[in-house]
Amino acid sequence: MKSHLLLSLVVTQECGDIVGACTIRDRKTISDRYKHEGMSFLTITLPQFCKDFERSLSRSEVRRDVFQAFVWHAGLPRFLSGFLDKVFDRGTGRLLDDACPYAIQAVRQISLLHSKIEIECTPERDQRALDGYIECEAEVKVADGLLSEEMVDEFVYYSNLLFRDMFLDIEKSMFSEYAIPKHGPGKTAERVEGNFKFASRSWTDRLEKVFPAGDYLLPGHHYSDEYGAVTWAEPGQELPVRVVLVPKTPKSPRIIAIEPVCMQYMQQALLRWFKEAHQRDNLLKSFIGSRYQAPNQRLALEGSITGALATLDLSEASDRVSNRHVELLFQRHSLLAEAVGATRSLTADVPTHGVIPLSKFASMGSAMTFAMESIVFTTIIFMAIGRQLSRRLTRKDLKSFLGEVCVYGDDLIVPTTYAPVVIECLESYGYKVNSSKSFWTGSFRESCGKEYWSGHDVSVVKARSVLPASRKDGHEISATVALRNLMYKQGMWATARWLDDRIKKLIPFPIVEESCAGLGRYSFLGWKAERGEAGECLQRPLVRAARIHAPSPLSDIRDDGVSSLLKWFLKQGEDPFELESYERLGRPAAVNIKVHWMPPF
Repeated sequence: MKSHLLLSLVVTQECGDIVGACTIRDRKTISDRYKHEGMSFLTITLPQFCKDFERSLSRSEVRRDVFQAFVWHAGLPRFLSGFLDKVFDRGTGRLLDDACPYAIQAVRQISLLHSKIEIECTPERDQRALDGYIECEAEVKVADGLLSEEMVDEFVYYSNLLFRDMFLDIEKSMFSEYAIPKHGPGKTAERVEGNFKFASRSWTDRLEKVFPAGDYLLPGHHYSDEYGAVTWAEPGQELPVRVVLVPKTPKSPRIIAIEPVCMQYMQQALLRWFKEAHQRDNLLKSFIGSRYQAPNQRLALEGSITGALATLDLSEASDRVSNRHVELLFQRHSLLAEAVGATRSLTADVPTHGVIPLSKFASMGSAMTFAMESIVFTTIIFMAIGRQLSRRLTRKDLKSFLGEVCVYGDDLIVPTTYAPVVIECLESYGYKVNSSKSFWTGSFRESCGKEYWSGHDVSVVKARSVLPASRKDGHEISATVALRNLMYKQGMWATARWLDDRIKKLIPFPIVEESCAGLGRYSFLGWKAERGEAGECLQRPLVRAARIHAPSPLSDIRDDGVSSLLKWFLKQGEDPFELESYERLGRPAAVNIKVHWMPPF
């Protein structure tokens, strides 16, 4: 892990060279504290420094309740003082009128470099995350119990105002066409993977009422003799989702709830109807993003310039969407309510806690989670706006907020004027606003992975994986190549050269275009050939480059005619299946590196 210390020192020095700040003491502080605190200084302490820095930007001054882990000199911390002095006045702590955006970006780059590195947490932090999952479930139940009749009526009114036409459109599709389900590449609660999902014959009584197994588990009614092999599960016998922990940050893991095969299969079908109906509604397309993050990012930029738009972020958003709230969304759409309810798992198997009933709609892992949370949060936003205006909004009122309200999952854009009441309304329904990542004062805004200050893009590059030690570390090599190229595009050329030297010790590392299939380094000067290849009809330049070889796991169903035919009928798109797709499917179990001669473009 010492290589990450060296990377931090290189980045700190280059940021100082760009901004014109001396970093000798800063690099010594990083080295000394790494020696005593280890990786936690880079992955936890420094990211907290950035949170305090961003909070100070939103306040337009530095107060004594921030930067608690660092020594102060006058009104600012000593650490990164060469950068901070270009942003805040050291005597008063107030934001300078001519604060340097490059210094702001440099502070963020140094402190956030390792904030998202995917390494496993300590067992204590893992257990804390699982305990937090149970506590969150209890809090959802409490919030459900606090819903008054007035709150329910208000929620139903605004959900109907916003989504009535979309829900009717979906119900029309349910009457007029078959759903088109699909199997995803991920894991399942039964541990059935790849093509073997098409051979699954498990179904639930709840699904059968809306999506008959004869229509969706078999390729056609000619195969009705296979119907007897279907295993049925009553509500009390259904398989629970399997809760697992995956690396997210060293501070806390990400919690995923892995769905049973039949559930994720039909969730994908239902999600397809939702997406298609959403795209047909011009008003909702402007308020809710489902495909692209660019609208949120564009509005965050606008908010940093004008101050008229706030960016809000929610904590544990997917785990706090109550099933009660989702039921209220569809109170006037019984057919759709039954379909959404049928594809929702009722229980979860949580490590160290056993199987528990779920009050939340679904955790991250359900195909419907993102759509439902976006719909619920949009409903509450307009509810809050109506409260501040002391009247119920109309459809005409909604159009006046085009370009001012935008929701992408738990990333919310709202007018600054309404930000406090939106936060209050969200919290009254049991949601938690992440104060460290929500901004409505000052000139800093953050949404969907982009950060802006006063119209300047101050987004930074983050390491996502540990640095590789050998060619066997295929995933790490690929991630480090991506890190190098992002650093190069960011203008961090000294850091890019340092990474070049490390990568070249493991694999050939030629200059290539971004479209090249191999792992190479990007350059504004263009690609450089290492040799040529000539033939009767072909003459092209070549480079020797490494390539990721990550075959999908073997799951051969060619001898299973029923499952193969079902997969063929469920094919979406115009391109035909390759034969290999019936032999292998799913996420690769391992990543290997192979070296080839290939075109650099």
